[in-house]
Amino acid sequence: MTVSNELIDRLLADYKKPEDLIGENGLLKQLTKRLVERALEAEMAEHLGHGKNEPVANPKGNTRNGKSRKTLKGEFGELPIEIPRDRDGSFEPQIVPKHQTRWTGFDDKILSLYARGMTVREIQAHLEEMYGAEVSPTLISTVTDAVMDEVKAWQSR
Repeated sequence: MTVSNELIDRLLADYKKPEDLIGENGLLKQLTKRLVERALEAEMAEHLGHGKNEPVANPKGNTRNGKSRKTLKGEFGELPIEIPRDRDGSFEPQIVPKHQTRWTGFDDKILSLYARGMTVREIQAHLEEMYGAEVSPTLISTVTDAVMDEVKAWQSR
């Protein structure tokens, strides 16, 4: 799929300063939210066998049942999204799996900062400052502890 220059020009029509593109309410964050939510709706349609407001096409009669809210954390900071639900609770989204709140790459950032000798509190402050993501010390410790055995094995080689 190719994104046309015309579309890019229309999206950037109101661009005046970097914050308009990458800021808290910038274009990239808005696009990410819309794309993720559209992908989730497409996954739900595939799961149910019918689109929104179309006749029920699955033998169980399973239908949409509102949405739940989730806040994703990633390189873009925090992103609130709405995830569609189905009546029998069998929908398992692929783009943002159940119980996942961090997107790929976020753990790598934590490990990179830890490897540079930063303390848990320093990592927490850095992630807040750079990405607007409020990360608990417990999460940082969990991520670093998960690889600690591998680090020790590598250091003892």
